[in-house]
Amino acid sequence: MKNALIIHGGWDGHEPALVAELCRTLLAKNDFQVTVSTTLDSLLDPALMTNLDLFVPVVTMSTITKEQCAAVLTAVAAGTGIAGCHGGMCDSFRESVDWQFLTGGQWVAHPGNDGTEYTVIPVRNSHPIVEGIEAFEVKSEQYYLHVDPAVKVLATTEFPVADGPHAANGRVSMPVVWTKYWGKGRVFYTSLGHHCDVLEAEPARTILERGLVWAAK
Repeated sequence: MKNALIIHGGWDGHEPALVAELCRTLLAKNDFQVTVSTTLDSLLDPALMTNLDLFVPVVTMSTITKEQCAAVLTAVAAGTGIAGCHGGMCDSFRESVDWQFLTGGQWVAHPGNDGTEYTVIPVRNSHPIVEGIEAFEVKSEQYYLHVDPAVKVLATTEFPVADGPHAANGRVSMPVVWTKYWGKGRVFYTSLGHHCDVLEAEPARTILERGLVWAAK
């Protein structure tokens, strides 16, 4: 049985407790033993971290200490996976460039805010995480991110949908789902999930479940 740690907190608007529970449910379905915590100090517990297969951060904004971040960087480099969604992973600790380097991206804007209707387009033959999934519509925040060029992009969305100064650049393809590696560890991210119901709807739920399980291997 694999071991996973979920830590939730930060800005309440992203429903961290609900998203953490969804992740816990998906992991339990796949025979994970899951520890759920509300403190980043859990990362400093050697007994917990030593045998960890997966870390799932669900913490929007907030702050992380150098020691807490170093514990994650070290664990992932040694083989622990990290997987997350929306602001809970890629808008977590804005002051930590180490965190951004690890996760592969940082949120910078969501033109149109919540309720924007846009299309998510899986990249065909890119990865088992999106295998068999066709383009689908989402009504939520459409994340504009600064993205690590090393990531493997599994799904994209096109900007602009909502108007704004960014539209002067013309159409751009923005990653929505990606994977990357950090040492021996696997990294998975999906920008979907402003509210938990976005992640509970198919096929976002399947993408999240597959991503969590993949990262833990």
